[in-house]
Amino acid sequence: MSQARTLWKIAPAVYLPALLYGIGQGAIAPVVALSATHLGASVAVAGLVVAAAGLGQVIGDIPAGALTNRIGERSAMLGATVFVSFALAACLLVPNVWGLAIAIGCTGLAGAVWGLARQAYLSEAVPLELRARALSTLGGVQRIGSFIGPFLGAGAMKFLGTDGAYWVHLVAAVLACGVLLSLPDVEHRRGRGPVAAQSTWVVIRDHFPVLRTLGVGALLVGAVRASRQVVIPLWALHIGLDPQTTSVIFGLSGAVDMLLFYPAGSVMDRLGRKWVAVPSMLVLGLAHLLLPLTHTTATLTAVALLMGIGNGLGAGVIMTLGADASPPVGRAQFLGAFRLFADTGNGAGPLLLAGATAALGLAPAIVIMAGTGWAAATAMHRWIPPHPQRI
Repeated sequence: MSQARTLWKIAPAVYLPALLYGIGQGAIAPVVALSATHLGASVAVAGLVVAAAGLGQVIGDIPAGALTNRIGERSAMLGATVFVSFALAACLLVPNVWGLAIAIGCTGLAGAVWGLARQAYLSEAVPLELRARALSTLGGVQRIGSFIGPFLGAGAMKFLGTDGAYWVHLVAAVLACGVLLSLPDVEHRRGRGPVAAQSTWVVIRDHFPVLRTLGVGALLVGAVRASRQVVIPLWALHIGLDPQTTSVIFGLSGAVDMLLFYPAGSVMDRLGRKWVAVPSMLVLGLAHLLLPLTHTTATLTAVALLMGIGNGLGAGVIMTLGADASPPVGRAQFLGAFRLFADTGNGAGPLLLAGATAALGLAPAIVIMAGTGWAAATAMHRWIPPHPQRI
């Protein structure tokens, strides 16, 4: 009962702003490339503009850890929300493609600070016995927001054109900032201690054995997860499905994904992290392997649902593993380095898929991503400790 009260106590302060922020991110996700083309970009350049958000997040991970360590988790979230508001205003006002790319990159920088601060906040505020459920719920709330966002963005665009999606994100960010300001901060379970006495690079050096093992596993997980978002629409196009059908299939996969976040966290808390991380990657790998065998709407839908199950099983697992491995002194700085591996994987997955497709074709490239999924499962089995360290 006390654990449940702990989670409900922090829920408004953490999950409502996260939901709002996720709605905003989901609102602009489908329209960034379209905005770039409206400013005169080619399809290739529009793709680079879209990639700027991911690049900004990778660049921002380590500085985000240092900033969060210096000013605290709640202040970092507030600062990131204000910063993303300015970046979104720039998206509405910039007159050229490269200005848009810089603004979108700044949203990625803000996302790095926001994501790390939320993770560090929950890692401190929640008891170890409840950590996986708290963090998987955070991941689930983000998924729900990203699912709702495109629909709200589409509604706004009926009246404001493509600018409507950016206005949805801007309003959601302002509301998230208001919630963070209006609600009291959550007390940490322990003092901050001499955190500022250690530099970021000292923290990374001292914990490099974890980063080069479990961090590499997180990179592989990120690559397979990002691949899932690309292979479904590409294979749907390959077998001749129309965009509307593809969107429905992708939406169904995302809906299944959203349903599993709390059960996944509960299993991690009760049985251990391996019981979620390994099956998640095995299922995602299997789904990738089966995808090139699909040739109809029904079979592609079945495999897409399997991908949703695999991805949903792993909701919050990387955040939980990072929190488990993080030290009490220099926690935010360590999390910044750990998130760098996962975010690098998120960016590398589609690049690996694109390179393999250019060299071998789409079906062999998808099979390679299946192997990456199973490599991730092997890494998780090998390097996740049987029990999280109580610190």
